[in-house]
Amino acid sequence: MKPTTWSNWSGSVQCSPLGVLLPASEEEIIQIINRATTEGKKIRVVGSGHSFSNLVETNDYIVSLDNLRGIISIDKGKQEVTVKAGTKIKEFGNLLFENGLAQENLGDIDVQSLAGAISTGTHGTGTSFGNLSTQLTAIKFINGKGEVIFCSDSENQQLFKAAQVSLGTLGIITELTFKAIPAYKLEFTSGKESLDEVLNNYERYNRENRNFEFYWFPGTNIVQTKFSNASDLPAKEYGTANYITDMLLENHAFGALSKITHWFPKASKSIAQISAKAVSTSHKINWSHKVYALPRLVKFHEMEYNIPIENFKDVKREVQKAFDKHKFDVHFPTENRFVKGDDIWLSPAFERESAYIAFHVYKPNPYKEYFKVMEDICLGVGGRPHWGKMHTRTGIDFEKLYPKWNDFQAARQEMDPEGIFLSPYMQQICGEAISMNR
Repeated sequence: MKPTTWSNWSGSVQCSPLGVLLPASEEEIIQIINRATTEGKKIRVVGSGHSFSNLVETNDYIVSLDNLRGIISIDKGKQEVTVKAGTKIKEFGNLLFENGLAQENLGDIDVQSLAGAISTGTHGTGTSFGNLSTQLTAIKFINGKGEVIFCSDSENQQLFKAAQVSLGTLGIITELTFKAIPAYKLEFTSGKESLDEVLNNYERYNRENRNFEFYWFPGTNIVQTKFSNASDLPAKEYGTANYITDMLLENHAFGALSKITHWFPKASKSIAQISAKAVSTSHKINWSHKVYALPRLVKFHEMEYNIPIENFKDVKREVQKAFDKHKFDVHFPTENRFVKGDDIWLSPAFERESAYIAFHVYKPNPYKEYFKVMEDICLGVGGRPHWGKMHTRTGIDFEKLYPKWNDFQAARQEMDPEGIFLSPYMQQICGEAISMNR
């Protein structure tokens, strides 16, 4: 058992659980669930603690998946890989590569556990690709009754749709089976354009590129564009130019500038302009798992919303107007990505082609007013918050935002009738549906 304090990556969520438990087997997980049930305590599960919302927070027991790591089996005929739930994304990428395989798409951070990433609907970018949960073909977990549950795209299919994005409320995930593809290389390029250019061309950029995203620097008309496409060219080692861009400019220099905004908030606009002007052209070719993710050394708060892709341009203009009106002391760029719709019950991309807009604030700086204004803009077009990012929504909101919300709650109640996985925060998230269904 680890010391009884816990904090997420950014330090925005802290709690004092009775213990941080590290089971190494399903048998140990069942013992923990039975113990918590006997004691009348709650359990929340942590992967890597990279969520900004209060998903893990509890004063009872936290279960860490760190001792459940590694590949269990590979079916090369089906190109399916079964892996322990606590395996980190970066670790999984390396293991897949050793076997000539890869995930079809990833986000821009690879430190999360696989279970945490799929449980919160983590995503990358590219209109041909869904979030990471769409790559799953099977899930194994221990429910709130201590039962071992298996569901897949061909067995217990309705439960599988609930389990693909479950917020840790159905049970403790132990194994995941992913559909992989042959290992591939990506050619990555980044550059600088105007916001006007990108908003006029983003649909074409999405059509013509495997992966497209961009960062808009608030208070400017400058964006950093990022494109990735499959390549047969030789992989290039991480060069000096890429190190300067990824580490020195986007981390160390940006971190130093961010500190200035904490002491002198009104310098934020100038810092954003300096950062925007510093955007340079970058180019690299490497195996996919080495291209998607970038280091994140500067800590921040983050809110991210999924919106229908057809509303994207109008929403971006509203965001731009809000910056001009409120003159927020924010220098962090907004991140803009695009994701294919899916049929996963609690996926923010459920039944719609989607755009995601992420809003960031340097950790020591105030963020609530800024996030509130931007959240209201996104909610105006039926926006759904990223489960692992900050937001102010509760169960009564989600019932309106998710057509399968009540079906999910019914599955949750069947898997966890005593609510052992419902911390006070999760009761707020699920609360309205709980009281309605009882």
